[in-house]
Amino acid sequence: MKLKSGNIFFTLGIVLMMAFLSSTQPLKAQGKKRVIQLSGIILGDDSVSGIPGVHVYVPKAGRGTTSNRVGYFSLPVLPNDEITVSAVGYERQYFKVPQTDKDNLTIVIELISDTTYLETVEIMAFPTEEIFKEAIVALNLPIDQRGVSGDNYNDDLLALMLRTTPYDGALNYRYAQDLWAQNQANRFGAPPNPFLNPFNWAKFFKSLKSKKKN
Repeated sequence: MKLKSGNIFFTLGIVLMMAFLSSTQPLKAQGKKRVIQLSGIILGDDSVSGIPGVHVYVPKAGRGTTSNRVGYFSLPVLPNDEITVSAVGYERQYFKVPQTDKDNLTIVIELISDTTYLETVEIMAFPTEEIFKEAIVALNLPIDQRGVSGDNYNDDLLALMLRTTPYDGALNYRYAQDLWAQNQANRFGAPPNPFLNPFNWAKFFKSLKSKKKN
């Protein structure tokens, strides 16, 4: 059977195309990078406790993750990726993913505390200490025998402050706890003994005196 010239060129074209595609497959396989699962734990200065909430990310790729409550993280990366590790209060660390044939890579990162010491600053309303002392002396507050101002700390004023001053947070909490404890005692505890109540005894003696008079 004889083939026409057109069919021969068509067959040669298909053979050449298949040969070209088969030759490019190894090149594509060689150019494809291996995805590596990068895992690790981030420790503090003591090299024992993990640091939670640390940012682990690849700036160029725009992907990243954060460490959990024990300092563990896991992130898919590529070889030669530059990893940045940062957290508030610690110095920033950098790590470059090496070339490896493994699909998993585990590392341990130790962060160093970034501590900044500030100079002591004294805040005063007066420019110098001498002017402040002069202002205190110039007040001339009335002082009584107890060493305090008699006009501002008399007995009537203190009694008024005791009646009108509201509770702060600690006293409110204590008052609420006392009410809760008393409520629990009234619900599940034994009823109070009336003979142990001094007010009941006072009423009893008062009633006896009234009967004697009658």
